[in-house]
Formats: sequence, structure tokens, C-alpha cells
Amino acid sequence: MELKDKKVLITGGSAGIGKAIITQLVLHGVRDIAVIGRKKKPLETLQAEFSDVNIVAMQANVAEAEDLDRVVAAISQAWGELDILINSAGVVSAGLVTELSDEDIIGQININLTGLILLTKKTLPLLQKSSQGAIINISSGYGYIAMPFYSVYAATKAAVRQFSDAMRRELYQYPLHVMTVYPSATDTDMMKTALVDKMDTAEDVAIATITGLMQKQMNVVMGGEEKDDQIKVNFLEPEKVDQIAAASFEALRTRTKSHRSM
Repeated sequence: MELKDKKVLITGGSAGIGKAIITQLVLHGVRDIAVIGRKKKPLETLQAEFSDVNIVAMQANVAEAEDLDRVVAAISQAWGELDILINSAGVVSAGLVTELSDEDIIGQININLTGLILLTKKTLPLLQKSSQGAIINISSGYGYIAMPFYSVYAATKAAVRQFSDAMRRELYQYPLHVMTVYPSATDTDMMKTALVDKMDTAEDVAIATITGLMQKQMNVVMGGEEKDDQIKVNFLEPEKVDQIAAASFEALRTRTKSHRSM
């Protein structure tokens, strides 16, 4: 897929993986990028950093349908079409499900899943005008392998995987490539409160994402052959992963005790 001069909309683009993806898009000739973020200051900083690119900053909350309507209306008026949608916004709140607040449970579902689905729905009329477009959904390694203390987060990310598969099959008659990305632990602000030693960089994930897009891969799974093997075991012999989770339960409790980025 040729990326030069594509018109792109990305959520969560003012930091972390989303911002790193913007860097890669710009390197490949993209000059029109609409960015949705909840906070005004990071969006302004992003515009300053990419002063030679048309960064359309849109302060909005993907969990609010009215905000998404406003964003889509603005893009429709400014561009009239859209080539690539990247759903990158995400939040996490770790802990036993009995210990999670109702607000954090609802927040994870609304931002990680409901907002993603709604924005995809609302942008489809614009995406369907593209002669060569794409939808990229950022899931997580937990979207394949769920572990203790991430029950709600894993549920949202697994749902993203299923939504992507359904969209690919639902949109087969359009030149729209649907791709899902499964990062492992990534060194971003979202992971600052988690106790993890070895992590990918946001740049690692971004490069893999854009490479996967240009090669029209369906799934980009970070973690190499080891992760692929773990996914196969989880699918074919889930009780083995149950045993691993039980053996590492207390270590996981310690690692996730303060992991929250909402």
C-alpha cells in the first residue's frame, strides 16, 4: 500500500504508540493527519513538533458519541473523504475484578471498545470513498492471551480482535484493508505504573504497524515466534496457560498492583 498523500484519522495520537505511528506516517509521505485527543496541551505540542504537516488537532473523548459526530463532521467538511482510520486510543486499570471501581470498568469498555466501534461506524461513509484505504485497530497481546488482573482490559482487546475480523469480512467489496496490531508491554506513559523490566519501544510497534500496513498483513503480533507459540498453546491447550498463570499469580499481583492509566 502506498501511503504518500493519504488522509489519516488517528485516536490517541498525541502520545505513546499513536504518536510514534504519526512519525512513521510522516516519514512515508503522509501530510494530512487528524488527531483525536482528550487533552488540549499535548495536541498543541504535537502540532508544534510536526509544523511541516497538516495536523488537525481535535480535542474529543472517543467515549462520547457526540464528540465523535463533531469530529466526523469536521473531517467531512475539510476533506470530504478519509483513507486511513487508526484506532489507537486506550486505557487500562489492572486489579482483581472485585477490586476495580465501576467507573474504571465502564471507562475501559467505553474507550477501548465502544468508542472504537462507534468511530469506525461513523467514518465508514468517508472511508468507503477511498480508492485504497485501511482501518487499523490497536489491540494488545492480552487480546489473545488473558491473564489475571487484566480481565476487563483483556475482554475489550479480545473484542477488538473479533470486531476487526468481522469488519474485514463485512467490507470485502471495498478496497479497505483491515488490520489489527497486538503490542506486548510497550514503554509508554500507559505503562509507567506497571512493574515491567523488558518492554518494546513505541517506535518498535509503530514501525511494525506501518510495515504491516504497506504489506497488507491482517495481524501484526509483537513478541516474535515466542508469542506465536504462546498463542497456539492458549488456543489448543488453555489449561497449560492456566497453570502458568497460577504459578505466577503473586508475582502478577505485585507487578500490576498500581497499574492504572485512565
